[in-house]
Amino acid sequence: MACGGLAEKLCRDDNKRGACKVDAGDPHRVPERSGDAHNRCMRARAETTGETRSQPAGNARTVQQYIGYLRVEKGLQPASCEAYGRDVEQFAEHLEKRSALLLNAAEDDVRGFLAHLKANHVDSRSIARKLSCLRGFYRWLLLDKKIDYDPTVTIETPASWKVLPKSLAESEMVEMLERAAAAARTPDTSAGAAQISAIALRDHAILELLYAGGLRVSEVVSLRVEDLHLDEARALVRGKGDKERIVPLGRSAIEAVAEYMERGRSGLLAGRMQTVLFLSARGKALTRQWVWDIVRRTAASGRKTSPHMLRHSCATHMVEHGADLRTVQRLLGHADIATTQVYTHVAMEHLKKVHREHHPRGKRRAEVASVKNDPVVQP
Repeated sequence: MACGGLAEKLCRDDNKRGACKVDAGDPHRVPERSGDAHNRCMRARAETTGETRSQPAGNARTVQQYIGYLRVEKGLQPASCEAYGRDVEQFAEHLEKRSALLLNAAEDDVRGFLAHLKANHVDSRSIARKLSCLRGFYRWLLLDKKIDYDPTVTIETPASWKVLPKSLAESEMVEMLERAAAAARTPDTSAGAAQISAIALRDHAILELLYAGGLRVSEVVSLRVEDLHLDEARALVRGKGDKERIVPLGRSAIEAVAEYMERGRSGLLAGRMQTVLFLSARGKALTRQWVWDIVRRTAASGRKTSPHMLRHSCATHMVEHGADLRTVQRLLGHADIATTQVYTHVAMEHLKKVHREHHPRGKRRAEVASVKNDPVVQP
């Protein structure tokens, strides 16, 4: 293995933890993506062995130009641009072993990089993500006429398990929203009561929007006051690639947001000028990390919950109640309906469970009937 000691432990531990974990020592730290384990592994190795890994100037300049392209022309969020940049930089570091540049990489270099990741126990889904990133990178180089050949064009994506989205049950979702609503309604007579009440109203409105509209956490924190059209029961949302879509809002979400606007936001604003909808206690734009913290605090004790789980819950519950995939796709802002189709698998599991419990020849119903007819258990 290329990683040893502390580096090997970091790599192994990160792959066990998976995606969307938050550092226990810092509850407001940006969640780390699955697959960044190897990046941290190599950084730790360099720190413990004293190695230096300065990139050739050509590679560094190319990566920065690509990040600029993603930000300006593709309209990606800064966090997404940084993630793509890290993956390309990791490939550039692999090329340094033979003093190669990104612009003259060959197909064998890409295959060697993927084999290196697999040898260091990076899971197949993370390897597939890095390969997808390199494909986008070399497609950009081709379009910009910096290269004549794409070294990723014949490489197949590694097979990986399809991970079903994790969602909350409807009862859990109702309990979570009722807990937030109760906190928003409860009067507070302690010092700083006005600000505490404003924060409770804000938290309730955020949770209602996450579930009602299936919004991403980045979409919630970037919402502006002018994007709301509560009289028309809708909101204008800017998603990935700065693409806009209209999201319908239900009665509960409208009431929660209206109450926050009327009684909460002015208390947090404290005379400042802000266009964003959700504010921190200091009157500044709320961060993604704070939304993560709000969801964790409001969730049932012992249940690991994230803002994205509320988005998954919205889609799953809609499909279970008969919504068609095209509608769910438009609501969530998926560019490809294949992304939305994963929710049909979740709904199918629910359908199988209902069938087992209620069909005359369902397994569970048959077991209950046999127990009732067993003379041994009759009173």
